[in-house]
Amino acid sequence: METGTMTIEKELNKYHLNTLDADRLTLDVVERLGKRVEGCRRPEVIALIKRVTVLGVLALAAEERTETFATTAWLSVEARCDRRAATCRDLRYFVRRMLKIPGVGERPLRAMTTSECRELLRQAFGSSLHSYRKGRAILHSIFAYGMRQDWCEVNPVDRIEMPRVQEPTIEPLSLTDADRLLKTSTSPKHRKMRFSLLLMLYCGMRPAEVSRFCPARDVLWEEGVLIVRPNVSKTGGGRMVPLRRVAHLSRAECIIPRNWKKRWRELRHDAGFEHWRADTLRHTFATFHAAHFRNLPELQLEMGHRDVNLLRSRYMVPASRRDAEAFWLRIVK
Repeated sequence: METGTMTIEKELNKYHLNTLDADRLTLDVVERLGKRVEGCRRPEVIALIKRVTVLGVLALAAEERTETFATTAWLSVEARCDRRAATCRDLRYFVRRMLKIPGVGERPLRAMTTSECRELLRQAFGSSLHSYRKGRAILHSIFAYGMRQDWCEVNPVDRIEMPRVQEPTIEPLSLTDADRLLKTSTSPKHRKMRFSLLLMLYCGMRPAEVSRFCPARDVLWEEGVLIVRPNVSKTGGGRMVPLRRVAHLSRAECIIPRNWKKRWRELRHDAGFEHWRADTLRHTFATFHAAHFRNLPELQLEMGHRDVNLLRSRYMVPASRRDAEAFWLRIVK
C-alpha cells in the first residue's frame, strides 16, 4: 500500500502537485456532481469521476480546436468561389478591410466575442451604413463557415443588431418620361437597345439582369414568357415573367448588344435624363402593374421577391388606374 502511495506521490510531483491537491480536486468534482453521487458506492463514485475527467478532456480539446480569423475568412471566401465575379470581388474587398484592423487577423475564431465583432464592424465600416450592413452580413458568413468546421460553437454576430435603413422612395417614370425613352430607343443609334428597354420597363428586369440575359436560350416565344435564371438574377433565384410589348419586334431585334452599360447610359442621356436613380424602370413596372392588374402575389413572383412586404414598403407608389391602363395598353412602335 505504501509503495502504491509513493508511486502516486511521485507521479503527482512530476506535475508539481501533491496528494492534498488531488484530494481537493476529487472533492470539488464530487461536490459538483451533487445528487448524482448521493447513495452511490465507492466504485460507482470513482467511475463517475473518471467519466467526468474523460469528457472534460474531450471538451477542452474541442474548445481549443480553432483557426485564426484571417485563415477562416479567406477559406470562407474560397468556399464561395463559384459565385459571380462581382460577388467574389466584394467578398475579398470586405475581408481585406476587416483584416486591416490591427490584431484581428491573428485572433482565434473561437475566442472572438460579440463586443469585439461589433467594434470590428465600427472601425472597418462605421463611416457608411450601407457598408456596415454588408460587412455585418459577410462577417456573419465567416463565423457560419467556422461553425461548420467546428472552429467555433456560436456565431457572435447573431447578437449584433442590423441597422435599419430608411429606403428613399424611388418615383416611377411619368407616362411622358417613359415615352421619351421609348421614342429615343427607336432611333438608329439606339435601336439595338430597344429590346433591353422593353424588358426593364414591361417585364421588371433589373439592368444587370438584362445585361446578362440570353434571349436565344431564355425566351420561350411559343409560351410568351422569359426565364430569368439563377445565374442571371441578382438574388440568385430564378423566375418566369410574361414577355410583354415585344410583338412588334422581329426575332433579329431581340438581342442584348455588347457594351451594354455604355449603350444604356447613352440612351438615357440622349433621352434627356441627366440624373438617373437605379431601378427606376423596375419601380415604374411595379407601380403600374399593381395599379392596373391589382394582383400583388402575381407581381411578387414576377419581381422575384420572397413575399409582398417589400412591394408594400418600397415599390408601392400610388398611381391612377387611368395612367396605369395607358401605360399597359398604349401602342408601342
